[in-house]
Amino acid sequence: MNFSVKPVLTGERSLLRPFTEDDATRIAEIIEDPEVIRFTFEPSTVLTEERLRSWYASRNAQTDRLDLAVTDRATGELVGEVVLYEWDPDARSCTFRTLVGPRGRGRGLGTEATRLIVGYGFEQLGLNRIQLELFSDNHRARRVYEKVGFVEEGVRRQALVRGEDLLDETVMAVLAQDWAVHRGHPDIAAVSSTVR
Repeated sequence: MNFSVKPVLTGERSLLRPFTEDDATRIAEIIEDPEVIRFTFEPSTVLTEERLRSWYASRNAQTDRLDLAVTDRATGELVGEVVLYEWDPDARSCTFRTLVGPRGRGRGLGTEATRLIVGYGFEQLGLNRIQLELFSDNHRARRVYEKVGFVEEGVRRQALVRGEDLLDETVMAVLAQDWAVHRGHPDIAAVSSTVR
């Protein structure tokens, strides 16, 4: 598995590329969004621009994970990130996460970016399983994941803390064998299999 290669992945609407230290300024703006805060970070997390600059400057040196910037292909604007991490070489699996700011939402950028990196994980890296966890009330993210072929595997009840609330966490995954059938378009694959 070679996570040291940081590819550029191009879709119709989005372009995924390696991070640069300069991306920290835009990421700092994105993570101020209430929805990003609600579904991504502990409320007490303090992320200074200096800390973000150090983090994003180090992403390309990581050999056990893949962090890519999600940009709007038409404008080049950075709108978020996609990440494959927690690599398990024995199971050939990774965990996936994404973060898309308000200027990247509602235009298919997050769905396409997810398809691009998940496809890369299966088709280029040889992964067998990609999983994720999300707040069970994060309906926007769940719709994206389902569109790309992630399937719910279970709910960890009251596993997450947000402020004083205990919230459920949904676990979803997609397997290489599923990806080989639908390539990130499970609805199209289902329709074509019923037509035959």
